[in-house]
Amino acid sequence: MQVFYWILVFLATFFFMEFMAWFTHKYIMHGFLWSLHKDHHQKDHSHWWERNDLFFIFYALVSIGCFLLWRYEDIWFALPIGLGIFAYGLAYFTVHDIFIHQRFKMFRNANNWYARGIRRAHKIHHKHLGKEKSENFGMLIVPFKYFKK
Repeated sequence: MQVFYWILVFLATFFFMEFMAWFTHKYIMHGFLWSLHKDHHQKDHSHWWERNDLFFIFYALVSIGCFLLWRYEDIWFALPIGLGIFAYGLAYFTVHDIFIHQRFKMFRNANNWYARGIRRAHKIHHKHLGKEKSENFGMLIVPFKYFKK
């Protein structure tokens, strides 16, 4: 039964992170921490690193904190929470940074309905370069209107 709870907490954390990505992006990145996120929309640099990457570091530290709570404080559910955050971060990095923004030249030829929908939705998001009027949604749960044939 413990394995069932472990898997349940992991999956709940992974899908809750989709909400956190949406919330963080809408109210924090396009809000009071726009100064860190702005270089993701307005490429004012010539290097690989963006100030926006600090958000990855924040969530990595939260995940590491959960691993430490599990290891040193013996809090069983901290491990599946930490792994859920890590798995979502890995999925987000793969879809957003590698697939959509091509920070590494991989998945360039993916052209199925899901890939086209994700790309289309992200282009709509980046249509506005400023802080305001940006359409926000998660990475995995994208409105169906973007998945046209």
